[in-house]
Amino acid sequence: MRVEKPEGELRRGWTTGACATAAVKAAFAALRTGEFPDPVSITLPKGETPAFPLALEERGAGWARAGIIKDAGDDPDVTHGCMVIATVREGGNGIRFKAGPGVGMITRAGLPIPPGEPAINPVPRQMMRNVIVELGGTDAEIEISIPNGVELAEKTWNPRLGILGGLSILGTTGIVNPFSCAAWISSIHRGIDVARAMGLAQVAGCTGSTSEDAVRAHFGLPLEAMLDMGDFAGGLLKYLRTHPVARVTIGGGFGKISKLGQGALDLHSGRSQVDMEWLAGQCPELPRERILAANTAQEVLELAGHIDLARRVAQAALATVRGVLKDAPVAADVIIVSRQGNIIAHAG
Repeated sequence: MRVEKPEGELRRGWTTGACATAAVKAAFAALRTGEFPDPVSITLPKGETPAFPLALEERGAGWARAGIIKDAGDDPDVTHGCMVIATVREGGNGIRFKAGPGVGMITRAGLPIPPGEPAINPVPRQMMRNVIVELGGTDAEIEISIPNGVELAEKTWNPRLGILGGLSILGTTGIVNPFSCAAWISSIHRGIDVARAMGLAQVAGCTGSTSEDAVRAHFGLPLEAMLDMGDFAGGLLKYLRTHPVARVTIGGGFGKISKLGQGALDLHSGRSQVDMEWLAGQCPELPRERILAANTAQEVLELAGHIDLARRVAQAALATVRGVLKDAPVAADVIIVSRQGNIIAHAG
């Protein structure tokens, strides 16, 4: 299956969980038979059976190790090209999981795995158990490691979610769909879960790093309160409606917040556009034709001059936010941040 985009086809990839499962199967097979299957096939949760070539094969007394290079397809995934390594030791009591170098540990509540456990999510754990049982095993220690995982994790949400020491082993289907909106929104949801588990009274969702830095400094918020909302305002607000936090702040630049004011909940440039007619309605002091001739929302803001257009847009965006939150016990405010990182409007 391929996902289409206007300029061509995007190639799917495989999750770290799928790669780890294939590595576990290869290593355990080598323990049992003395031979590494290469390539090694696994069955994904929805029945697909991909095959993975091995990049590493090692055996010793009572253990075997296999490594697979993760192919994320055309998704901009920081783990693309990393090696996922499984070291399997048979024996002990049951099937146990261990974080090797480059795989993180859970230190905070609110995630699918409790604190003190390796950051290996439930579905990948079950997939690894399944391949052990498939090969006739009942008792084994599974250690997953990722060289350079500590450095790669700094480019992910893991540090602010309390996953320390490396990357997570993730995936619910085993498949990475390119530029997955669902994966991003799922990360937002997990961030809210962690904030709630920590008892935080306020979270903030921002459209980019400039607005995030400004909002965080303005309120003195901890890193864990900062939700990497990006363009997915709807994904954040709808989840807060059923998983409330006492206060949410939405921050962004003038253009993105204008779209939110119009009622758009997906702020991506490919899925929503600033409506100049709407902006003209927010600024009746200026000639309508002048606003309609503007190239960008930023140009309209500059044309407005002393007129407090940013405040009006922030208030309209706040109305959208409150409309999505409905009757949820969540206080809301909206902040607009300039390109220089200054707060130019605050509503709510």
